[in-house]
Amino acid sequence: MDLQLYNTRAKTKEVFRPLSPNRVTMYVCGPTVYNLAHIGNARPVVVFDTLFRLLQTRYDEVVYARNITDIDDKIMLAAKEQGVAIDVIAKEFTDKYREDTAQLNALPPTLEPHATDNIGPMIALTEKLIEKGHAYASEGHVLFAVTSMENYGQLSGRSLDDMLAGARVEVADYKRHPGDFVLWKPSSDDEPGWDSPWGRVRPGWHLECSAMIREHLGPTIDIHGGGRDLIFPHHENELAQSCCAFGDEFVRVWMHNAFLDMDGEKMSKSLGNVATIRELLTRYRGEVLRFALLSAHYRSPLNFSEALLAQAEQTLTNFYNTLRSVQHIELDEDVPLEGEAFYSALCDDLNTPLAISELHALARDINKAAEDDKPQLKARLLAAGNLLGVLQHDPLEWLQGDSASTDSSLDADAVDALIAERAAAKADKNYARADGIREELTAAGIVLEDSAGGTLWRRVNS
Repeated sequence: MDLQLYNTRAKTKEVFRPLSPNRVTMYVCGPTVYNLAHIGNARPVVVFDTLFRLLQTRYDEVVYARNITDIDDKIMLAAKEQGVAIDVIAKEFTDKYREDTAQLNALPPTLEPHATDNIGPMIALTEKLIEKGHAYASEGHVLFAVTSMENYGQLSGRSLDDMLAGARVEVADYKRHPGDFVLWKPSSDDEPGWDSPWGRVRPGWHLECSAMIREHLGPTIDIHGGGRDLIFPHHENELAQSCCAFGDEFVRVWMHNAFLDMDGEKMSKSLGNVATIRELLTRYRGEVLRFALLSAHYRSPLNFSEALLAQAEQTLTNFYNTLRSVQHIELDEDVPLEGEAFYSALCDDLNTPLAISELHALARDINKAAEDDKPQLKARLLAAGNLLGVLQHDPLEWLQGDSASTDSSLDADAVDALIAERAAAKADKNYARADGIREELTAAGIVLEDSAGGTLWRRVNS
């Protein structure tokens, strides 16, 4: 079964063939660490984590790099406002980014290069560009000359004039052309900076990724990912720098996820609808956020709303209910993925909505199956969930865990104590008290399920 991925540069789906038969290199643009990551930042994290999981089932080695931009004007401003060094700000929000994305069941990347650790490779790349006539120094800046590249704009598919029209381009006397972009900018003595052949400087954003890719993954990588907002100017400029400096293919497949809206509106600070991952995690479990992000195809816009989250939570709860019904069944072998419908869906350009529909089908099959058929069906459902990064919890813990959408003040110990009191009341034939306890628990969002083996309970959405 071939893996097909949509290549932004080719504007079509292609059969994926890595440069090395059993090794894949993938780079995804990571955060600029000056503030908490918002839910829009989480979409590429979840999308490319899902691809990472899929690739690991097909290749012996997958090297996934996601960078940390730890030098930037926004970081400098935050540090100045707090009266601390930039590395204090960068460390705080790098740690919080890792914590938040881990809650989304995102696996750690293989590599996490930091911009400030790669100044040498950035200088070397710049020197090569100047040597080949693609960059120039001017008034303390070093800039890439966009007109020096004949096919500049090949990734976004627009001409230079089209890209400049309506774009926020800084017009400055030190530029030869308004579209020339900064590789290095001058730093004063009281600003973070590094000694270079062009004075005391700090790097531009586009330069960082090009240099780190070459330094840590090699001259050509298989996959480069990020959000659609990065196609121009960031990825366009990465492509220009790397190809002009070294003449390499640089990236074989460019992948970009679509935008995320909040309740039908573009997420923006001016509208006050920017929701951070951390804030959402106070109301929803991370697996709910992840499932919601996977509910639409990565190349389609996603309307992120409370209704979507409630639906995601209920769907996961239904899956966990099914898994609880077969929790007594032990599994002793892996599922061959080839031929599985959910696997075929993911191999078709990460079609997560279709893969999720296959999870529903497997859950329905478990609920209807004869006992002898349930072990294989359970194994297949868990394998599908693992590829999507969901169904990672113990079913009973999920069902009894604090529900973000219930106002219940009862913790697990209190529920268990009431269930024990109810059992004692029934033994004493005090049925009024037993019924009263059931009603009390129902009002608190707790559903009881009596069976020959005892009473189980779960929380439900209010």
